[in-house]
Amino acid sequence: MPPRQRPRPKDRKESIALVAARLFCARGYHNVGIEDIAREVGITGPAIYRHFPTKQDVLAAAVQELGLRFAERVESGARGDAPADRLRAALRALVRYGLERRTVARLYQWEGRHLDAERQAVLAAPFDRAVRTLRGLLLDVRPELSRRDAALLVAAALSVIASPATHRASLARAKAERTLLDCVDAVIAVDLPAPPAEAPPRRRHPDRFALLPRRERLLAEAVRLFHEHGYHQVSMADIGRAAGITASSVYTHFTGKAELLAAAYDRATGRLEDAVAEALVDAGSPERALRRLVDTYVRLTFDQADLAAVYVSESENLAPPDLRRLRAAQRRHVDTWIGLVAELRPGEEPAAIRFRVHAALNVVTDLARSAGPSATEPRTAALLGPMLEPPDRTADAAGVSRTAGAPSGRRWR
Repeated sequence: MPPRQRPRPKDRKESIALVAARLFCARGYHNVGIEDIAREVGITGPAIYRHFPTKQDVLAAAVQELGLRFAERVESGARGDAPADRLRAALRALVRYGLERRTVARLYQWEGRHLDAERQAVLAAPFDRAVRTLRGLLLDVRPELSRRDAALLVAAALSVIASPATHRASLARAKAERTLLDCVDAVIAVDLPAPPAEAPPRRRHPDRFALLPRRERLLAEAVRLFHEHGYHQVSMADIGRAAGITASSVYTHFTGKAELLAAAYDRATGRLEDAVAEALVDAGSPERALRRLVDTYVRLTFDQADLAAVYVSESENLAPPDLRRLRAAQRRHVDTWIGLVAELRPGEEPAAIRFRVHAALNVVTDLARSAGPSATEPRTAALLGPMLEPPDRTADAAGVSRTAGAPSGRRWR
């Protein structure tokens, strides 16, 4: 069936890039072909090649479009006299942009790795400049912060802003904007615990899997390689070579990559469910249960950052039955968080609570995989409480509001 012919837009390249971004995010870069993009745009495959020589060029254009628009929102919002007003306006503009581009916001986070390093650096430049602008604005508002701590708070705020792209919960646009802004306010107001005198190493010994049984070693190396290179760029031979196992022996443990990936997800789900159940036994109160849940989730995610990243980024490569099982497990886990937060915030709409929970979970995943040595487990956990626990309505004379069970911090309304 030929593609539907649609009126030619003013900027065909931009239209192609945005459609491709949506498909890449929904299905994964390697699961989308040029014909798929053409069909969605309403043109032929050869017409795509008139604008983009390769699929990588389409991906690069999509990443560039998102980066430039992100930077524009920051620059247009960061105007005015008072630093707090400029920061607030920039963050509000980003929240609105993230909701407008919800179906493509994950592109920069996960699919940019399919570009070569030189191209990634060029495309990242507008985004990096905008992040530095946000950090400078936050330092103007909170001069007591170190540059590293300001960068960490900005990274967490951006994870909140991007979080709607990681889930399918629905909420009226105005309510979604208010909920996300409230979470952003809470994050950038946190007084972080002091960093350790010596930051713990984020790299682990290359032989850390050497003494594992063969099946476990294969699974561990597969997770590492899937995270570093992407599922489609890794072969069974690569996994066997990394594990020190011959290619023929690999197949005595797993029939193929799909089974390996499913086993990795089952492993992540099982460990999480066991740890959560143990943490919540005898918690005694919703407040204590939520804090235990936060600590447990942060610890597991940081301890298995590669697995957490693969858990988020490669799910579309699962076989349909495995994907259904994974999503059911994800819903059960999120519902545990929602139930506890709902007890602590009884007047809040359930859909808004779901947005809060997904924002908190996204902060943990992002910081565990990419925020560097300043994002320790205690410091990451300190960011979640203010987003999830009920705010204390009292404020001291200096205008500092308090959040129950969390460090104090300024709030900008």
